[in-house]
Amino acid sequence: MYGILHQNLMVYIGFIGQLVFTSRFIVQWIASERARSSVMPVIFWWLSLAGGVALLSYAIWRMDPVFIMGQSMGLLVYSRNLFLIRRTIG
Repeated sequence: MYGILHQNLMVYIGFIGQLVFTSRFIVQWIASERARSSVMPVIFWWLSLAGGVALLSYAIWRMDPVFIMGQSMGLLVYSRNLFLIRRTIG
């Protein structure tokens, strides 16, 4: 019983991660339309980080080395961009 519940929970976490990850493109699109040029708002990087953490959790649970490596590298990029933005703002 625990195995089935645990497996279903991880599938839900994977889907949530994918939805959060995809939502950042919608945010970027809306921001670009409003500015009439391509922009990357801060929320894009926060959604990237949140979706990346959820997807990395799912990848670790699935023990998928390719997915784990891909998400790990992405988390470094998202975190670094947030750090640079914070340093710029002050």
